[in-house]
Amino acid sequence: MVIASTTDYRAAAQKRLPPFLFHYIDGGAYAEKTLARNVQDLADVALRQRVLKDMSQLNTSTELFGEKLAIPTVLAPVGLTGMYARRGEVQAAQAAAAYGVPFTMSSVSVCPIEEVAPTLSRPMWFQLYVLKDRGFMQNALERAQAAGVSTLVFTVDMPVPGARYRDMHSGMSGPNAALRRYIQAMLHPHWALNVGLLGRPHTLGNISTYKGKNVSLEDYMGYLGSNFDPSISWKDLEWIRDFWKGPMVIKGILDAEDAKDAVRFGADGIIVSNHGGRQLDGVLSSARALPAIADAVKGQIKILVDSGIRNGLDIVRMLALGADCTMIGRAYIYALAAQGGAGVAHLLELLEKEMRVAMTLTSVKNTAEITGDLLVQER
Repeated sequence: MVIASTTDYRAAAQKRLPPFLFHYIDGGAYAEKTLARNVQDLADVALRQRVLKDMSQLNTSTELFGEKLAIPTVLAPVGLTGMYARRGEVQAAQAAAAYGVPFTMSSVSVCPIEEVAPTLSRPMWFQLYVLKDRGFMQNALERAQAAGVSTLVFTVDMPVPGARYRDMHSGMSGPNAALRRYIQAMLHPHWALNVGLLGRPHTLGNISTYKGKNVSLEDYMGYLGSNFDPSISWKDLEWIRDFWKGPMVIKGILDAEDAKDAVRFGADGIIVSNHGGRQLDGVLSSARALPAIADAVKGQIKILVDSGIRNGLDIVRMLALGADCTMIGRAYIYALAAQGGAGVAHLLELLEKEMRVAMTLTSVKNTAEITGDLLVQER
């Protein structure tokens, strides 16, 4: 199969993965309207084409929190990344570091911090939820700091799990889930051997390290469901802000007032995100929410954005809408599932090439020039 885009990687991943894993990464909440709008609204953003400006010298790099990025994107935190390729967090993180962009480890990763961080040529980022188990949070923060993690990503849009119907249908959860997953694995022998057998242990690595015993994937949904904390508020993050010495980014902002609260709180950055359409269906797409947030806080705090980004043109669109940087989740997981770390590296190459085409045809020579002036104004 010829791979030329994220869409191709998605198709390849669907063939290789057991259905419960494919639909876990591919699906959204409820009727998946926001999931679809994330992609469609971004694709509808029109840019001004400009020509004859001598675009022979282009620079796709940017700087964020003192780090130089080859392109303005970061690999977003994705739970269970290690189930999509053998020791998947290691493969994805190494590909990102070699290319020159950060990798963000999920707190519910398969590989623990200590397995991934020492293999990298640059510091990784780490994502954490506010959980009822404050002991785990403290332990994870201490271990992340000791491992040289540069940036903390705090996810705040998951006080409760979203209603994801696909997970019930696919076998990720629901009746006889373990049996259904086993049968699916046997019907996908490449995955069963490469990941199912040779990719062990299949545990929640960071939680297992904290508890001193293996926490299996069977416990994944139960642990999260019982530990998400709907009582969280800004005051619950204050001790973390005091403890963490590096940049702290708040993930899950969709409203300008919440963005202003993040500035008042003292966060270094926010991530405009609806969790990839996996939490509250019917909310604004990230592309629609971003301009108002940028109008409110641009220049006061770094603005990142995720949800719906599938190519380098989308990265340019998001910067034009007001972001300082982007994050990708599904896109790199599709590539990882299809071709491992080599797929992630190739995807990043594709994103840069697509960015270069978009920048050439909009006549911007560097990422700082990608502003709202590129947008076609509706009449």
